[in-house]
Amino acid sequence: MLELRPDSPTPLVNQIIDGLRELIDSQTLKPGAKVPSIRAFAATYSVSTFTVVEAYDRLVAQGLLTSRGNAGFFVSRASAERPGSESPVGDNQRPSFNAEWYLQQIFETRQLPFKPGCGWLPNDWMYEDGLRRGMRQVAGSPLELSGYGDPMGLPELRALTAQNLQQELSIVANPAQLMLTHGASQALDLAVRSLVRPGDVVLVDDPGYPNLMSILRFQGATLIGVPRTPHGYDLAQLERLLAEHRPTAFFTQPHLHSPTCSRTPLAQLHRLLQLSSQHGFRLIENNLYADMIAEPQPCLASLDHLQQVVYVGSYSKSISPNVRVGYLLANPQLIQQLVSLKMRSGLTTSQVMERVVYAAVIDGRWRKHLRRLRQHLAQAHQEVGQHLHRLGFELFVESDEGMYIWTRHPRLPDSAVLLDDALSQGIMLGPGQLFMVDAQATGWMRFNVAFSTDPALWTLLEQLLARHLRPTSD
Repeated sequence: MLELRPDSPTPLVNQIIDGLRELIDSQTLKPGAKVPSIRAFAATYSVSTFTVVEAYDRLVAQGLLTSRGNAGFFVSRASAERPGSESPVGDNQRPSFNAEWYLQQIFETRQLPFKPGCGWLPNDWMYEDGLRRGMRQVAGSPLELSGYGDPMGLPELRALTAQNLQQELSIVANPAQLMLTHGASQALDLAVRSLVRPGDVVLVDDPGYPNLMSILRFQGATLIGVPRTPHGYDLAQLERLLAEHRPTAFFTQPHLHSPTCSRTPLAQLHRLLQLSSQHGFRLIENNLYADMIAEPQPCLASLDHLQQVVYVGSYSKSISPNVRVGYLLANPQLIQQLVSLKMRSGLTTSQVMERVVYAAVIDGRWRKHLRRLRQHLAQAHQEVGQHLHRLGFELFVESDEGMYIWTRHPRLPDSAVLLDDALSQGIMLGPGQLFMVDAQATGWMRFNVAFSTDPALWTLLEQLLARHLRPTSD
C-alpha cells in the first residue's frame, strides 16, 4: 500500500503521514474505510509501533483519521475536506501534542533501543531473583484456588506492609486501615471515584502524574495545577487557588515527585495540612517512589495520622512493573467505602501474586536489593547529569535519588518537536507537555536516568539537538 524508505532524510513518521494522506485524497482509501491497526501496520512495514502511533496521532489531529474505541482507525475525510482548510497541513505545521493518545500508547514502545522517556526500570535493576524465589515458594505450598480471597487483600502482606510503613516512614496504621490494590493505578482510581464527583474542582501537581490526570478527567473533574518549584510547592499560588476555587481534593506527590524528582520540606508539609483543615479538602498522597529514598523524611500521612490524608504506595516500582500490587491507607470509615467500591468494580485482587510479593519482601535479601537499587540510581543521576550539562541543559533540581531528571535546554522552547526525529532514531523521549496540566508546549523534558547512561544515546541526542536548537541571538 505504501513505500517507505528508511534511508530517506524524511522521517518515517512523515513518510507514513504523506503516504496515507495521498491514498485518502486519491480515494484509494475512501471515507469510512478502516486502516491497518497499529501493530499490523508496524509488522507489515517493519517499523516500530511508536512510529505508527505518532503518525496516526497526527492524522487524527488533522481530521483525516478517527479512532473508534476498540474497533480501530477509520478514514474520516479527504484532507481537502477538512473544515477551515483548503490544503493539507504542511510538515512544518505540526499539530498540537496529544497527551492522552501518547499516554495510551507509550507502553507499546518497549522494543525501542533507547527509552529515556519511559517510566520503569531495566530488568536487571529489578528484584528478579527475589521474585523467582517467591514464585517457587508459593508454587510449592498448598494454594487455595476455589475462592476469591480477602476483599482487603492478603492479611499477611497487609500486616507486613503496615509494620514496615511504621518503622520506615512513621505512618501509624493498623492492617484494618490498609487495602491492597491492583497496583497504585487502581488505588488512585478508587480514591478518585470515591472522593471526586463530576464537576468538582481538584488540585494536582503541575507538572504532574499523567496517569492520574487521565483518571480525574474521565471522572469529570476540573483540574487546577499547583506549580512545583525545586523546593516543593509554590505556597503563595496554592493559597490563591484555594481561595478562588474551593477544591474537593489535592492529589500530590510530596517526595521524589514525578517528573521533577523534587522533595517537599517538612515546614511545607505542615502548612499543607493546615490549609487542608482550614479549607476542608482531602489530601491524597502518592508515594510511589518511597523505596528509592535513601533517608526517608516525614510524609503527610505520618503527620496527619490518616485523618484527612489518603496514602497510596506500591511494590511495582521496586520489585517489577509486572507485579501489580499496590496499597492504599485511609481512616477506618473511608477505607470501608473504598473496599466496597473495589469489590463492585473488580472483586478481589490476586492473592496468588500477593503471596509472591509477601514471600519476596520477607526474604533477607530484600533490603540489600533496595540499597543496591539506590546506589545504581545515584550513580546514574551523576552520569546523566554530566551528559545534560555538557549539552547545555539546565536541571530543575540536582539530585541523586529517584528515577528522573526534569531538564530543559534554553534554546529548545518546545521539546515535543524532537519526537519525530527521535523516533526515527529508535529513541523514546518524555516530552514535558505530557506532564503539564493544560498540555501547553514546554521545553522541559523528563529523563529516566536508568535508561539514559548509554554513550550511544548521547551521541544520537547531540546530533538530534543540532538539527532543532533555536539559533542564539547575538
